[in-house]
Amino acid sequence: MRDFSIRFAINIIALFAVIYIAGGVSADSWQSIVAAGLVLGLLNAFLKPIILLLTLPLNIVSLGLFTLIVNGFLFYMTSKFVKGFNIVDFWSAFWAALLFSAISFFLNMLLLPKISIRSRPDDAYYSEEPKYDDVIDVEGEVDEAKEDNGEKDE
Repeated sequence: MRDFSIRFAINIIALFAVIYIAGGVSADSWQSIVAAGLVLGLLNAFLKPIILLLTLPLNIVSLGLFTLIVNGFLFYMTSKFVKGFNIVDFWSAFWAALLFSAISFFLNMLLLPKISIRSRPDDAYYSEEPKYDDVIDVEGEVDEAKEDNGEKDE
C-alpha cells in the first residue's frame, strides 16, 4: 500500500511538472490534476495492456516505438475523462506523455529503488562445506597426503 501511495504521488508530481513545462496541456485546479493522475494510473493499469496486446504486430514491426503512440493516446483519453484537465491536440498529448514518462521514471528511481545485490540466493543453504571427499579441486592445490605416499598428480 505504501508503494502504491508513493507511485500515485509521483504521478501527481510528474503531472504538475508536465503542465508547467509542456505546451498544450493545462489544468484548472490542483483537484483536476489529482483526478487526472488517478485516471491515468487506472488507464495504464487496465486499458494499456489490452491495447498493447491488440497492437502487438504493429509494436513488433516498429521495434516498440508504437508504445509511445499508445502512451500519447492514453494521455489524451485522460483529458476526455477528467474535466478541468485540458490537452489541445494529440501531438501535445504525445509529447506530454513522453515527458511524463521520463519524469516519473527518474522520480521512481529516486524514491523507490528496487535493486538488491546478493551473492547467493540463499546464504543459509550454502553456509556448510561439502561433505564429500570426491569433490574436484578446481583451484589446483596439491594434496599433501598423496605426495607423502609417492603418488603424483599428472
